[in-house]
Amino acid sequence: MSDETKKGLKSPLRRQLLMGMAAIPALAMMPRPSFGAGPATSAVNTTGLAVTDSEVTVGILHSVTGTMAISETGSVQAEKLAIEQINASGGVLGRKIKYIQEDGASDWPTFAEKAKKLLVNDKCAAVMGCWTSASRKAVLPVFEQYNGMLYYPTFYEGLEQSKNVIYTGQEATQQIIAGLDWVNKTKGAKTFYLLGSDYIWPRTSNKIARKHIEGHLQGAKVVGEEYFPLGHTQFNSVINKIKLTKPDVIYAIIVGGSNVAFYKQLKAAGIDMSKQTLLTISVTEDEIDGIGGENIAGAYACMKYFQSLDNANNKAFVADFKKMWGEKTVIGDVTQAAYLGPWLWKLTVEKAGSFDIDKIAAASPGIEFKGAPEGYVRIHENHHLWSKTRVGRAKADGQYELIYETADLVEPDPFPKGYQ
Repeated sequence: MSDETKKGLKSPLRRQLLMGMAAIPALAMMPRPSFGAGPATSAVNTTGLAVTDSEVTVGILHSVTGTMAISETGSVQAEKLAIEQINASGGVLGRKIKYIQEDGASDWPTFAEKAKKLLVNDKCAAVMGCWTSASRKAVLPVFEQYNGMLYYPTFYEGLEQSKNVIYTGQEATQQIIAGLDWVNKTKGAKTFYLLGSDYIWPRTSNKIARKHIEGHLQGAKVVGEEYFPLGHTQFNSVINKIKLTKPDVIYAIIVGGSNVAFYKQLKAAGIDMSKQTLLTISVTEDEIDGIGGENIAGAYACMKYFQSLDNANNKAFVADFKKMWGEKTVIGDVTQAAYLGPWLWKLTVEKAGSFDIDKIAAASPGIEFKGAPEGYVRIHENHHLWSKTRVGRAKADGQYELIYETADLVEPDPFPKGYQ
């Protein structure tokens, strides 16, 4: 085992995951449901999945080591919480959910290898997993070849649709285009400097952003565009270029641990985000904990979920999450979207009356989850979710303050005309 891997295993994030399962007194106090009273296994599992009369096995596949652990740990925590809650309420078709967790280790070939293990060796009935588009692209051929079902939680660039994936995060038209329209209208923004980590999601997202800025926002233009390797920590050169260019908006799609260095160096360089507009679609509230609220205060984020959302579902979710994972835990957009995965799968299995993947895929459109922390969501025919678009502004305490939301749910359109 490498020194880096050992470090990851000893990290606070890893310890938090290992400790969390012992911190669920509320769930432990609930009456223990009786499993095994559901329909016969032969009737609900005709394709050899890991389903018995009393249990069904699913997979959890995220990075808990490497540069993406800061981003993906919340997804693991949310999925485990959802599974515990579902089991406490009787499970799925009378069966307790058992999970097998694998570490993608911030390495795309590892994600593909682990996905194959979960589907072929472990026969998982569903997998909750991935964060980056690179990891999703790496596992997609595996899920399609072996006919598995992936619940993918991250906002992403769109331009994809698969029978074997339910996308619980937002796609480009719900996040990128909506956010640019908002900042153009409310801030009068005309010049944009695009930044991103160097892989498919930031590059494709900024390609969409550029097309929208230059083709749909009157008089607007891109004045700079740069990318950085995952884990990059030296941003002073591009910050100097930003100071010279003086764009109306810094549009940032930097991910993982690089964000800690980027926002600290922005502040050290004297860039005041109460005067300089910065719009991110990648920094969720749980990541601010590592960045430091004082380093990102004033920045805007376009997402569908913020921990401060004032609704009964969210208040209950936040309370349960903190009870399980610690009072100081902060919940971000992708964490909440990951929480939706097990619940949407449960609802779909019960609608289909089967764990079979083809039946799950066919039954998914129209599934509604009225208990979602973000508010009501519904699965579209294209396997994405109808959801609201929101803009928040970062505060020094590490949370986003909601300042805008769409009145209605926004229909997902992963293949918008003119942006492909």
